[in-house]
Amino acid sequence: MTTDAGRTDAGHYDDQGDVPLAGYATLASVFAASVGTYAVVARARGVRLPREVPPWDVALLGAAAYKTSRLLTRDKITSFLRAPFTHRSGAGEASEVMDEPRGSGVRRAVGDLLSCPFCTSAWTTTALVCSYAASPRLTRLVCGGFAAVTVADWLQYAWTWTQAATED
Repeated sequence: MTTDAGRTDAGHYDDQGDVPLAGYATLASVFAASVGTYAVVARARGVRLPREVPPWDVALLGAAAYKTSRLLTRDKITSFLRAPFTHRSGAGEASEVMDEPRGSGVRRAVGDLLSCPFCTSAWTTTALVCSYAASPRLTRLVCGGFAAVTVADWLQYAWTWTQAATED
């Protein structure tokens, strides 16, 4: 929707009018510029892309992206990273925390990103894929560590569910 002045009317994007579209555009631009810069630098340095990505590497990258996005968006210890952009709104499962974005503009957009593991996983996946292209062996090792933590988390959940079921 545009106004008479020909500008985008972001205030009418949703009913509340508080969606930070300019902030989102800034983040999307940073994301695109980062990927583009990586591609140019990698090409200049002679990084050769893998001919294929085996399914087990996709699974490993996925497990690592899942865990890194949870660490960035839900872990108590990383709350210092989110604090300028979010505020604590409650406790989640298994000692995780729930944060909500605060502020407006770019600050709010970054808060939206850092409080959403689904949103953050796109960024962490991109970082891992760029790393995989440049150094597959090292990236597999790092992803293996994050994947092991993911498995450990799920085993902790399974243990908790088992204990709860036996108490009923």
